[in-house]
Amino acid sequence: MFVTDQLAEHARTQPEKVITSFKGKDTTYKQFLKQAQNLAGYFQAKGYQKDDRIAVYLPNSDYFLVCYYACQLGGYAFTPVNTKLTAPEVEYIFTHSEAKALIYEERFEPVLNQIRPALEHFHDRLQVGGEATLETVISDDSISFHEGTVNPDDTTVIFYTSGTTGKPKGVMLTASNVRAVAQIWSEAMDITSSDRVLIVTPLFHCAASHVFSIPVIYKGGTIVIEEAFSPEQTLNTMEQAKVTIFFGVPAMYSILLNTPKMARLDLSHLRLFTYGAAPMPYELVKKLKALYLNVKVQNLYGQTENSPAATTLKDHYALDKIGSVGEPLPQTQVRVVDEDGNDVPPGEVGEIVVKGPQNMKGYLKNNAETYKTLKNGWLYSGDLGRLDEEGLLYIVDRKKDMIIRGGENVYPVEIEEVLYQLREVLEAAVVGVPHQVYGEVPKAFIVLKEGQTLTAEDVIEYCRPKLAKYKLPAAVSFIDALPRNASGKVLKNNLRTSVGV
Repeated sequence: MFVTDQLAEHARTQPEKVITSFKGKDTTYKQFLKQAQNLAGYFQAKGYQKDDRIAVYLPNSDYFLVCYYACQLGGYAFTPVNTKLTAPEVEYIFTHSEAKALIYEERFEPVLNQIRPALEHFHDRLQVGGEATLETVISDDSISFHEGTVNPDDTTVIFYTSGTTGKPKGVMLTASNVRAVAQIWSEAMDITSSDRVLIVTPLFHCAASHVFSIPVIYKGGTIVIEEAFSPEQTLNTMEQAKVTIFFGVPAMYSILLNTPKMARLDLSHLRLFTYGAAPMPYELVKKLKALYLNVKVQNLYGQTENSPAATTLKDHYALDKIGSVGEPLPQTQVRVVDEDGNDVPPGEVGEIVVKGPQNMKGYLKNNAETYKTLKNGWLYSGDLGRLDEEGLLYIVDRKKDMIIRGGENVYPVEIEEVLYQLREVLEAAVVGVPHQVYGEVPKAFIVLKEGQTLTAEDVIEYCRPKLAKYKLPAAVSFIDALPRNASGKVLKNNLRTSVGV
């Protein structure tokens, strides 16, 4: 059964059960299914075919998930757009994906106004809160939806994730990938129809959507949605909505544990704290477990390319194996290999490779990167790690030099490309440096051309309109030369060492 089959089954057996709760509005399974069918039927009537891409430029909301399931029903490729991106970054995704329709919120008009030519290829534009509204379509019960044939290998989701080239890559996930990730995570977290998960991280990232929303709906539970993380509001919702599962990046837990209100709330309904995207400090986990004795703590690891689902560290290891990302998930194999693809012994470092039904179909219009990443059914993660004697996985380094800032992936080369646009810059390199709240932030090292001058403020202000806020360099150092090895490769480890990393 695909995730849409499960949705239809829940709408039949528990039609009045709440599936989503957002800003005081509860939507039942019966209502939600009808809304998704109406939207899918709207595109059918317009002549859309399987694999046509639907760009969804929305913040966290119940509508985001309605759009997701409409695409699953119709076999369209749901293509979410990160709402934090700048106009040029959004334009690239629109153009590269060749999306036929755009669903967006009115507040993003200022961004869209900067890239009007890129909007001309859209056959349809549906706005939340505008004239041709999404609300009108999903509430129009005169629309007919015809069950089509969605095949397991049909692309139904495309998540854009930045790559080492600096340009985002479209990760194509199939109907069977989505079904697999729903099964995998619902089993790994023992999800039932009684669960109520609180979503505060962006749904346009696959963690909030694929690790939590889709698995919980698959089991008939409830998704409580907040537009964004706000400590006081998040805690209020956690208590009032009787949330059973919460997911946050470590920075969020740090903030929550320093919010006095947290210790006073009745969170007796909570059963699971989950985290991912960055390591959780030992003291933070210890404090969390001491404060909530009956709440389990679970670490999650995966990548967009595997839906994301690779390993998990269960509660019984939460403190004893704090540096680990755990053991392979159900239906999943994980190995650590050398440059030739051979397993390395326990304790030795190699590249992490993953095999399972959740592995992506490939990168959209990028066969070269697909062939590098998928080999004989194994997904080569680009992350370096090691296995201990018990088979638990540890991330040692990010092979691709990725920076994780408060749960957001930042790729240095993307920032470097912008820095090289400054006429004063001869060379530039970006590395991640520790930050008390965000875990890591980007720091730029710049070599100026002879006779040129720049300040750190000049550099950051230049980057501001070209990069999303979370990608902006937090610090800039000017140096005489970048350290390089004999083959000319920049030694980023040396740069990290220079700032005490």
